Amino acid sequence: MRYTFAIGDIHGCIDPLNRMIDRIEAYASEGTVVFVGDYVDRGPDSKSVLDRIIAGPSDPWRWICLKGNHEDLMVAAYADINSDSRDVWIGSGIGGLETEMSYGGRVLPQHLQWAADRPLMHFDRYRIFVHAGVVPEFSLERQTKHDLLWLRFPPGESSDYWGKHLVHGHTPSLSNPVTTGNRTNIDSGCVFGGKLSCAVFDDEIAGGPIDFIEVKA
Repeated sequence: MRYTFAIGDIHGCIDPLNRMIDRIEAYASEGTVVFVGDYVDRGPDSKSVLDRIIAGPSDPWRWICLKGNHEDLMVAAYADINSDSRDVWIGSGIGGLETEMSYGGRVLPQHLQWAADRPLMHFDRYRIFVHAGVVPEFSLERQTKHDLLWLRFPPGESSDYWGKHLVHGHTPSLSNPVTTGNRTNIDSGCVFGGKLSCAVFDDEIAGGPIDFIEVKA
C-alpha cells in the first residue's frame, strides 16, 4: 500500500510539526506528504518551521508544500517594505510580528523566495489539495488565487469536485479534522490550542481519509 498524508495549518508550531513527522514516518516506510500551507504567523517559531520544511524529507519520502494565505501575505509585505501590505501583516493581528520576532528581525530572503515559489494546488488520481477551497462552478483551470487561498466553506457544504475528494485547511476548528461529503478540513487550530492534524489516504482507493493522525499542541 502507498499512502498520501495531508498536514493542516502549522502556524509556527515547530514542536507539533516535529512530532507529526515522527508519527508519519512510524506509520509507513515511504509515501507522499502534502502540506496545505500556513507555515508561518501567530505561532512562536515560524523560522524553525520553515527551516525544517525547506530541509525536506529523508529518502524515499516526497514532500509537496502548498502556499497558504499567510505565506502570500508575508511575501507581499516584503515586496514593498513601505506598502500597506506590510502594515496589514505586521499590525493587524495576522501574526507577522511574531514571525519577524522568530527571525530576530527580518525574514530571510531565501525563505521569502521559497514561500513565493509555492504552488497553489496539488492533485492526484483521487484527490485535490488546496489551502482554502475551490469554487466547483468553475473548472480547476479557472480557479482564482484569492479563492484557493481565502475561500471559506459554510458548515456542511460539499460538492462533487470533478469526481475527486477535496482536502484543505484555512478554516480552523477544534472539532476538525472533519469530512463532509467529498471534502475534508484538516485545520484543527493548532496555534489556537488545538492540535495539528494529518489525513491519511490510500493512493489506490478513491474518496476520503482512511485514518487521521493528531498531535496535541
